[in-house]
Amino acid sequence: MIDKETMGKRNRTKRTGFFSRVVRELRRVVYIMLDEYRIILKDSGLAVVLLGAPLLYPVLYSSIYRNETVRDMPIAVVDASQSSRSRELTRLLDATPDLKVVYRLNNLEEAKDPFYRQKIHGVVHIPGDYHRKIHRNEQATVSIYSDMSSFMYYRAMMLGANLAILDAGKDVSIQRLSAAGITGEAAEVSLSPFRYEKNILYNEPMGFASFLLPAILVLVLQQTLFFGITMTTGTLREERLTTIDPALRQKGKFFQGILGKSLCYLGLYLVHSVYGLLLIPRLFQLPHIGNPVDILRFFFPFILAVIFFSMVISLFIRNRETGLIVFSFFSLILLFLSGISWPESNMPWGWKTFAMLFPSTFGIRGFLKINTMGAGMAQVQFEYVALWIQAACYFLVLLVVYRLQTRKKSVPAVNAPRDSSGLLCAAKRG
Repeated sequence: MIDKETMGKRNRTKRTGFFSRVVRELRRVVYIMLDEYRIILKDSGLAVVLLGAPLLYPVLYSSIYRNETVRDMPIAVVDASQSSRSRELTRLLDATPDLKVVYRLNNLEEAKDPFYRQKIHGVVHIPGDYHRKIHRNEQATVSIYSDMSSFMYYRAMMLGANLAILDAGKDVSIQRLSAAGITGEAAEVSLSPFRYEKNILYNEPMGFASFLLPAILVLVLQQTLFFGITMTTGTLREERLTTIDPALRQKGKFFQGILGKSLCYLGLYLVHSVYGLLLIPRLFQLPHIGNPVDILRFFFPFILAVIFFSMVISLFIRNRETGLIVFSFFSLILLFLSGISWPESNMPWGWKTFAMLFPSTFGIRGFLKINTMGAGMAQVQFEYVALWIQAACYFLVLLVVYRLQTRKKSVPAVNAPRDSSGLLCAAKRG
């Protein structure tokens, strides 16, 4: 019979062996993670994509759109009336913050040349009977021509012109009421029987940067991370390297490689998230009313989902440049699919389903709710859970694919040097 002392020694030996294996595997994961950082710093292309681009792109885009709205847009006024009232309307147009009258012309034909040369982006035509119709208590017509090559030009033209025309119309109405014996406060009440308050939520100046840049900041994180991971895989494929470390393939321990690689990018992009999602909006006065802790909590599964999604796609990348092509092709599409440029409710169901494959879809929507609208985690629960589901699904797909690779390729366990990712070895194929 085995005495108690012998049983105690065996139990202690088992516990010691277990903890030794855990420590050994953790050291392997840490080694793979640090080796991935080393390769990123060693490869100038990867350093630019994973370290430089996430720092420079937010500053570049925020600087370009810093003015938010178009001010003093150059326009022309075609004054066929040449009356005191038409000159007053021209003065009101020039006084608006949106418009600046740079040409005063006699007919529309004269406006064509500066319009085609992009010297002006709009034309206001005051007809010859403008003054006469007003004095006859008839309705006068003012025509507005806007440059539709940019919605920003159209917005500035319509806002400024409508404001000036409404002011001019109010003065005419007051004069008509005064002629009818209604003056003072009674005239004001007759013109405006009720008052309304205009409350613009979350983007009060209606700025383009406040509308677009929050989505761009999220997309920069996803696309640079995706490009960096696929670029690494493509480089190794070009050099005809195998896809899993032989020592890990034989023992089925490629999980350590995936974990080490993921921890590398997770730590790096958590730092980028603090910079791009918390610091940049404050530096450039973009909307930032959300709780920073909620933003970081929300983007933890987002980064994981992007990492595993990129690893899965990288299995189909055959060279270094393919990732750049995919990166360029999908960037604009993903921005449209996020629902920021076109309401999600008006998208066909097929495109809405396709959009759910990408972490940026839920990342952009959740970030807008938290950062721009001040929502809490309870209000973004759907997006938050969806990101965790994406991360879990792509992780399982990744494990299955690597398991299939271990069955297809039989490589002897040798002391082959480890490659940049911990998943890919540096042994040449024969």
